[in-house]
Amino acid sequence: MPDKDTTDLISAQDEFIRVWGQMASAWGISRTMAEVHALLYITGAELCADDVMERLAISRGNASISLRALLDWGVIRRAHKKGDRKDYFVAEQDVWTMFRAIVRGRLKREVEPLVASLYELRDLTLRDKPSDDDARLHAQRLDALLEFFQMLGALAARFAGPSGEGLRAAASLLYENTEKDDA
Repeated sequence: MPDKDTTDLISAQDEFIRVWGQMASAWGISRTMAEVHALLYITGAELCADDVMERLAISRGNASISLRALLDWGVIRRAHKKGDRKDYFVAEQDVWTMFRAIVRGRLKREVEPLVASLYELRDLTLRDKPSDDDARLHAQRLDALLEFFQMLGALAARFAGPSGEGLRAAASLLYENTEKDDA
């Protein structure tokens, strides 16, 4: 029978997993995927799919899909235990590295396709009636959005790039300025 300290730790982990899972809908990801990530992150342990299934009481399919998606996002990685043929998984433990991977993933999956669509729409608008005032104004509005997203992309490349210091430096700078504003 586990001692009280172990029971308290498991209860705290379970609560973290629950809260992280609830937050998933705000991020636009599945609750199960967030819970799998939370389990791997908060325990810091190398867990196989069977361990994840047992702890979270989820199906093999749910575990497999979630683990694959988390690998694709770059917030977990495969780990191997000597003499064991199973794949184990471990979460990125550095929060800055983890959030940079999330930002890069969101930009790739959400912002880049939007920018491509905006370019297509602008070109379509000007193709048939380049001198039409309404078409020109429409294209200008799209150009303003494109400029915004290009700037956002450049900032993201700087702040969420592989070197890693940009996001932390920007967050620290914003935090320091917020503290000064509150004083």
